[in-house]
Amino acid sequence: MRLGAWGAKLSLAEQESFIEQCIELGLVDFDLADIYGSYTTESEIGSILKRRPDLKSKIRITSKCGIKLIAENRPNHTIKSYDSTPQHIINSVEQTLSDLGVEQIELLLLHRPDYLMDAEAIADTFNTLHKSGKVKYFGASNFSTSQFELLHAFYPLVTNQIELSLMHLDPFDDGVLDQAQRLATTITCWSPFGGGALFSDDDHQRILNIRSKCAVIGEKYNASLDQILLAWINKYPHKITPIIGTTKIERVRSAIDAQKIKITHEEWYDLFQTSTGVEIP
Repeated sequence: MRLGAWGAKLSLAEQESFIEQCIELGLVDFDLADIYGSYTTESEIGSILKRRPDLKSKIRITSKCGIKLIAENRPNHTIKSYDSTPQHIINSVEQTLSDLGVEQIELLLLHRPDYLMDAEAIADTFNTLHKSGKVKYFGASNFSTSQFELLHAFYPLVTNQIELSLMHLDPFDDGVLDQAQRLATTITCWSPFGGGALFSDDDHQRILNIRSKCAVIGEKYNASLDQILLAWINKYPHKITPIIGTTKIERVRSAIDAQKIKITHEEWYDLFQTSTGVEIP
């Protein structure tokens, strides 16, 4: 999301270099969405893949659809809305495949729950896309437990992509993580660093407290702030895969090294309670 217009505005050459370096580090899953960059990011990645077709077999692409934004590239959108109708999903997939210049998407997520969602119709659409070879797996993003359960009852979803960080603890109480364990589905989390707030100069007491506690624990493990934040997420027993969203390869290397850090049970709770500001009940 942050490679292009909505972030670092990297040139195509810079994006290509970043992708290559990630592959060299063993990271081959790239998280995209039709709306990123106001409907420009996927076509930019596609330009790279069309020039470098050798990269296509080395990466796995996640894309998301279902949000309709008002944008120059979508003049027929009159308001922001959510759309999970079969025609919109199919049109979105076809456009993504065309923009990327690939024949298959590894994983398609419904980007946001559509309040007008017809689970049976979506399942039929997923079946059609899977049988045609255009999409391998399906999942959801930002779905509540009941919304995920509903769609999963009609079609086997493999993941729910949610917001989770020391600044956003809701999934530990709203049942989303419990559901993933019960259904043996995976969790990917966006904004694992609190949308960058934990790296900012924000002097909000909660942020200062978290940074201070991470520094103390980080000293024990010779680890940086970002690594402790990731180690905290990695501690969860049913693996959560963080989407780090960085455009800097050194941050990618740091995230890989963070997997080696094994904080203790008490340290995990120490960080949790530092975030909430209160002792657990």
